[in-house]
Amino acid sequence: MAESTNESGGGSEPVEEFQDAFARISAAVEAGDTDLSELGFWRLLAKVKVDPALSAHWADQAGRIDRMAFEARVRTRFPVWLGNLVLLLEALVGAAAVVVALRATNEVLAGLALIVAAVAWSVSLHDPAHWAVGRLVGIRFTCYFLGGPFPPRPGLKTDYATYLRTKPGDRALMHASGAIATKLAPFVALAFYPASAAPAWAAWLLLAIGLFQIATDVLFSTKTSDWKKVRRERAVARAQVARTR
Repeated sequence: MAESTNESGGGSEPVEEFQDAFARISAAVEAGDTDLSELGFWRLLAKVKVDPALSAHWADQAGRIDRMAFEARVRTRFPVWLGNLVLLLEALVGAAAVVVALRATNEVLAGLALIVAAVAWSVSLHDPAHWAVGRLVGIRFTCYFLGGPFPPRPGLKTDYATYLRTKPGDRALMHASGAIATKLAPFVALAFYPASAAPAWAAWLLLAIGLFQIATDVLFSTKTSDWKKVRRERAVARAQVARTR
């Protein structure tokens, strides 16, 4: 999921101050300032998240601000159903490639087909996994969009109001699901290798792709992407438990 935030910090402050802060940020976004980090939106939400009652109380307001800022920044958006359909078709291309690999008598063709399956599944299953797990735990999504550095990657935008109402452990599970789906894809393709005529280099390449993706997660995702959000939401869950003791 290409979408990211910069939530951090903790602490507590009176509801009246939350009201003032949300009003200030909302007015700024309506005036055209969409830099939520500079406006202190994510720091404010980090404090709200620690208390489930506050999360539920401010969910709609936070969701409205987040959506206003996002739609002002990202003009090219696609319906969720369309994004899921396109990615499902890509996943089916991967499945068809496996069929080719299993039926091919030409070693090179069989090997290339398994590589195509691994790449197709790595790209196509990430966001649908977020969507499926998110919907199961009560998170809704507003749209697909293209984001990230070149080449642009598909992203799935959360409905932040439903996100904030969902338990932090479930939010962490949603974030983890896409990363896990992407990392499993090359190994699933590799599982078909023994039944194919693919040469050994194909198996080694599939293994290399899988290990490379795991390495990038360890080096980067824990700091900037899905696993960072998993760690953040697990920390929120621990903070909520600590409040009840």
